[in-house]
Amino acid sequence: MADSSGRRRRGGGRAGAAARRGSDVIEQMPWRIPVNADRPTEPLGPEGVEAIHEGAMRILEEIGVVFLNPEALAIFKEAGCKVDGELVRMDRDFVMEMVGKAPSNFTITPRNPEREIPLGSNHLLFGNVSSPPNYWDMQIGKKVPGNREMCQNLLKLTQYFNCIHFAGGYPVEPVDIHASIRHLDVLYDKLTITDKAMHAYSLGKERVEDVMEMVRIAGGLSHEEFEAKPHMYTNINSTSPLKHDYPMIDGCLRLARRGQAIVVSPFTLAGAMAPVTMAGAVAQSIAESLCAIALFQYVRPGTPCVIGTFTSNVDMKTGAPAFGTPEYMRSTQMTGQMARYYGLPMRSSGVCAANVPDGQSMWETSNSLWAAVQSGTNMVYHAAGWLEGGLIASPEKFVMDCEILQQIQRYMQPEIWGTEVDDIALDAIREVGNDGHFFGIQHTQDRYTTAFYQPFLSDWKNYEGWEAAGGVWTAERAHHLFKDIIANFEEPPMEDAIREELADFVARRKSEGGAPTDF
Repeated sequence: MADSSGRRRRGGGRAGAAARRGSDVIEQMPWRIPVNADRPTEPLGPEGVEAIHEGAMRILEEIGVVFLNPEALAIFKEAGCKVDGELVRMDRDFVMEMVGKAPSNFTITPRNPEREIPLGSNHLLFGNVSSPPNYWDMQIGKKVPGNREMCQNLLKLTQYFNCIHFAGGYPVEPVDIHASIRHLDVLYDKLTITDKAMHAYSLGKERVEDVMEMVRIAGGLSHEEFEAKPHMYTNINSTSPLKHDYPMIDGCLRLARRGQAIVVSPFTLAGAMAPVTMAGAVAQSIAESLCAIALFQYVRPGTPCVIGTFTSNVDMKTGAPAFGTPEYMRSTQMTGQMARYYGLPMRSSGVCAANVPDGQSMWETSNSLWAAVQSGTNMVYHAAGWLEGGLIASPEKFVMDCEILQQIQRYMQPEIWGTEVDDIALDAIREVGNDGHFFGIQHTQDRYTTAFYQPFLSDWKNYEGWEAAGGVWTAERAHHLFKDIIANFEEPPMEDAIREELADFVARRKSEGGAPTDF
């Protein structure tokens, strides 16, 4: 469909309508953007912030970062940085000048404008699990490689749950689709199954360019409209220690030149790819982030950028990554202080090292998620569905995590701590007096349906009631909900003409071979 200017009109429908789909499965909280009203937890004093900043600047000035991208090396050389082969050293004045050009707040507008998300300030956004190669659910009962159906089902959960605000990378890698065309099929699925903000992997020119074009088509946008503001984003990881690879920087440069958002998230595991001390690991992470952000700001000042943290520790007995640890929590809080120091939005993650959706998985994920809250994080990756340090995606874990996310969102609602006359409730206290109860009085009756958080997964019955109802454990309840949601799922609306154009684009790019691979 076209308007009078000949431009396609965007599809997507209303977020409110999408939120009501499947309401017969659970009664969930409505779509909303949580606002974090709490003061951030700041373990560092002013001198600690300055010490980590000084450490990061000295890393960039004295040690340098390797960029395995010739275009980036040429840009740094043009900017006056010291380039020795692939090693780049840069003056702190250059870094701070460039980083100062990045916006502290911006928005990403997906194909449904009512799903627009704000990045920065005290907004808190949650995204789905992204990029595990393997999958686990209770029906299969073991770890297996991901496939397209599993990926689609996790995308349906991404769309269904209102507490998930953006669609990250593939929620599980569909390894049954050849790598040369995987991005085409999965992005088609993502853009039709969800109407939330999209991500592109920066893994080669073709993938990034294809995803940008598909997001543009899905939004019914002209090229000028697409480039006028962010409609999608990428997330890249440095190759710690102190290295940025070719394809990720290439993809970011392409996105930056077209005004799209970039998240830079070093993967610094203390004791392995970073110093064993958290201050040293955070300083290295900050250096790896800022040098890339400085590059993108030099290329296009004002490019929307997010500083990411993925700093945790390893198990010194085995070398395996550990997540949701006290060290992970403190490093996230410390990075939050540094993000505010630089005036940048921040990304962290909801992660765990557990292998199945058990108690360990929930306490580690809860630690990670509350560290995000405490740190002032704006964008939480992997907030639902992550297991085995990112090697497994699980629908049961996804559903269980969404219970935590809803509780965090409820915690953020100001009505909990209201202090108006009715909130202080002196008349109600007077009516009950010294020997009554509050269950039956009008003050309670007027508020009982909305006074407290109502879980969709937790079971608040006593033991006898739980046992009489079948004694179903949490992960099994989550499995049944997952199956019900999938069985009742309806895709968000998309105009037929846009869907056909997307399908035609996918077919054409497949006929051209998609993206080159090494196999």
